[in-house]
Amino acid sequence: MGDIAHLRSLLGEHTDFPKKGIVFLDIFPILRDPVAFETLITHFVHHLTSVTIPQHGKRIDVIVGLDARGFLLGPIIALRLGAAFVPVRKQGKLPGVCKSAVYEKEYGSDVFEMQADAIKPGSNVVVVDDLIATGGSASAAGDLIKQQGGITLEYLFVIGLKFLNGKSKLDAAAYSMIEVDD
Repeated sequence: MGDIAHLRSLLGEHTDFPKKGIVFLDIFPILRDPVAFETLITHFVHHLTSVTIPQHGKRIDVIVGLDARGFLLGPIIALRLGAAFVPVRKQGKLPGVCKSAVYEKEYGSDVFEMQADAIKPGSNVVVVDDLIATGGSASAAGDLIKQQGGITLEYLFVIGLKFLNGKSKLDAAAYSMIEVDD
């Protein structure tokens, strides 16, 4: 079994969560297995260093992690790349002056924020989160990066729900380690 197939086999599946009709794919079983967690991080770092950086011919200055599971992956990836880590949080959770972006979810709207001085203009940025569904939250992160003059090189996800076509809302390429068709 290959590394990605092994990681896919570890995902937890929770029917009717967070609401009826949704099958929630849970990455926490991967994080509970140190070898699997290392495999996930190493795979992302390898993708960034062998595909993203050569493709753009630029170093990655900032990894942006989305609330909340992007906080678990982003700092480790940032450290491995020698990049900064910047969190994007739900409204009202960050101190100081913040930039905000509204986004639509499957069941309403929400607001993401980033501290106003978190990204220097011209910085090359990669966004990381556990899953892309409709693309709303990742797109809002892209808006926040633009508001600060950053350049989004790529979006990284552990899981991509292809059937929801969320990648079409993004302003840069997106890579999902595990693609789910239904």
